[in-house]
Amino acid sequence: MEWVFKEGVAIYTQLMEQIKLRIAGGTFRPGEKIPPVRELAVEAGVNPNTMQRALSELEREGLLYSVRTSGRYVTEEEAMLKTLQKSLSEKFIQELFENLNKLGMDRGEIVAAVAQWAKEEQ
Repeated sequence: MEWVFKEGVAIYTQLMEQIKLRIAGGTFRPGEKIPPVRELAVEAGVNPNTMQRALSELEREGLLYSVRTSGRYVTEEEAMLKTLQKSLSEKFIQELFENLNKLGMDRGEIVAAVAQWAKEEQ
């Protein structure tokens, strides 16, 4: 997964969101050690201090935890991971509705279009 950044949004918050996506999507699995700060910073093309801030915030939120001298790991707390997945999915659904509303579609049309798309994708 490529690291992509938007203008006008703090980089560390974007890093947090992208790491959350990696956790929810299974790139970083529960209980798995994540790469070191410097390695992630180089991969993302950001300052290590910025990456450290993002990881510290994720640790504060409980999605990551540190093991002294060993590194950071993804939480294995199932309820927290389900909550993360639910909140991300709600965010994507909201964005979908907002974007399709901009195209002039109302709620019923959006729901019908999504149902039709899902039917065709099977």
